[in-house]
Amino acid sequence: MKNRSFPKRLGFAISGLHEGWRRERSFRTQIVMGVLVVIGVLFLGASTAWMAIIALAIALVLAAELFNSALETLVDHVHPEIHAEIRVVKDMAAGGVLLVSIGAAVVGVLFFFAQR
Repeated sequence: MKNRSFPKRLGFAISGLHEGWRRERSFRTQIVMGVLVVIGVLFLGASTAWMAIIALAIALVLAAELFNSALETLVDHVHPEIHAEIRVVKDMAAGGVLLVSIGAAVVGVLFFFAQR
C-alpha cells in the first residue's frame, strides 16, 4: 500500500469502514448511537465547540472499535486456536474500546449538565 495515490489509499480506508459495518454488530450499534447523539445535540442547540467535542468523541469510539475489530480479525486468522495469551490480547483491545466509550459518555454527561 505504500506510495499509492491518495484516491487509492482513500478507497482502502472506505473499504475498511464498509467491512466494519458489514462484519461487526458493535460497530453498527455504535454508529446508530452516534447518529442519535448527533440528533439529540442538534435538537438541544449545542454550540460549535460542543459539537466539535462530541463529534471527536464519537469518532474516537468508532475508530477504537475498528482497531479492536481489525486486531481480533488478524489474531483469529493467525492463531485460530483458543489460547490464554490470545484471550488477553483481545480483552486488552476491548478494554481500550471501553475506556474510550466511558470518556465519550463523560463528554455527554458534561454536555447535558452544561445545557442546564
